[in-house]
Amino acid sequence: MSLPSRTHSPEDDLAFLRSIAEGAGRTRMAGGVAYLAGGLLYGLQCLFHWGQAIGLIRWPDWAGLSVVVAITAIFLIVLIAAIRRDRGAGRHGSSANRALGATFAGAGLANLAMVVVFGANALRLGSLEVWLLYPAVVFALQGAVWYVMHALQRRAWMLATAIGWLVAAVALGLANGSAHYLAVCTVSLFGLMALPGWIMLREARLAQAGA
Repeated sequence: MSLPSRTHSPEDDLAFLRSIAEGAGRTRMAGGVAYLAGGLLYGLQCLFHWGQAIGLIRWPDWAGLSVVVAITAIFLIVLIAAIRRDRGAGRHGSSANRALGATFAGAGLANLAMVVVFGANALRLGSLEVWLLYPAVVFALQGAVWYVMHALQRRAWMLATAIGWLVAAVALGLANGSAHYLAVCTVSLFGLMALPGWIMLREARLAQAGA
């Protein structure tokens, strides 16, 4: 006795493909929003500190701390909103999109480990310069993540972003302790984080419109 076969109508197939496309679009859109917001907000924070370092901004300590707290709070709100919007999209996305999500998650876990390593040694040695090497490691990890993205999707702008992060990591390490340190951070966050985030967001909207 043969088992009854299940047939799918063209409408069912189109609905299935649409769910995949929309899931991938939500994933890219959430990542684009988080990346764009992080680049703009923390780029502005580094620009603010750069202005303090060269004497253009002379605010009291409490005002400077308020700026840092406000920027972090705004970013967390945007990040939580993006994560909530992305909830469930990973089940529908392609293998490439799930791999990208796992890559970013792995880089985030590595960042947490580096916070402990550099933070503990900076406190033990009483050296701010030791702690300032941590962002260089973060930049290098970002370069590795974007190289994986390029390997999976073969996009020229992703390769350019990966190379930019790696160059910025070296520049940041060499500028440690100088006035150029914050300048490298500012340019990198605007050009290598905010700009790719905007590109991701635009491509996600185009993908959803096409779906």
